[in-house]
Amino acid sequence: MAKLRSYIFIDQLQPGTMCYLGTFCRGFLPRANMAAIVIEVAPGLDIEPLTDIAVKTVDVKPGILVVERQFGYLEFHSHSTAAVRAAGDAILAELGASEKDALKPEILASKIVKRVDNYHALLINRNKSGSMILPSESLFVLEMQPAAYAILAANEAEKAANVKVVDYRMMGATGRVYLSGEESNIRAAAHAAEQALEMRKAA
Repeated sequence: MAKLRSYIFIDQLQPGTMCYLGTFCRGFLPRANMAAIVIEVAPGLDIEPLTDIAVKTVDVKPGILVVERQFGYLEFHSHSTAAVRAAGDAILAELGASEKDALKPEILASKIVKRVDNYHALLINRNKSGSMILPSESLFVLEMQPAAYAILAANEAEKAANVKVVDYRMMGATGRVYLSGEESNIRAAAHAAEQALEMRKAA
């Protein structure tokens, strides 16, 4: 039986988070304000029959289906929140699990770098897939386990403040988020991201 590592419901995908998702989404592209669910399981191949259940239960569109070395990932979305919830419930029923059975997020690192230097910005931009960080902007970096919670942290941060989504990695051993903007906005975004993970941990 698959182990449920992450079960993440997103009520409204924010524009930056949604656009970054599109940079590595090989399925149906989401749109801003759609509802989505991200599921992470182990062993990885068990994500395949769970995908079958999701797409056959209701009309949801799968955006990501990835089997990496240890874990499997599925993201699906729809304009209908009820449809997304129904597909998620069908997967949970198949697993004999509930949302609370997913692993709790653990913050491994959380830092704000004020007024990023020119060369530092250059190095970050060489490795990013999202928006560019500009010199003198502030940077927020966040690392957590399980990795899939990175999308939740980025989305909630973007809801809270006017920040740019430079990068987020939601697959693998750990998840990482890079956000940039004015210092006041970055501090608000950092608080929202950390709070979102802490609330899931306490649930």
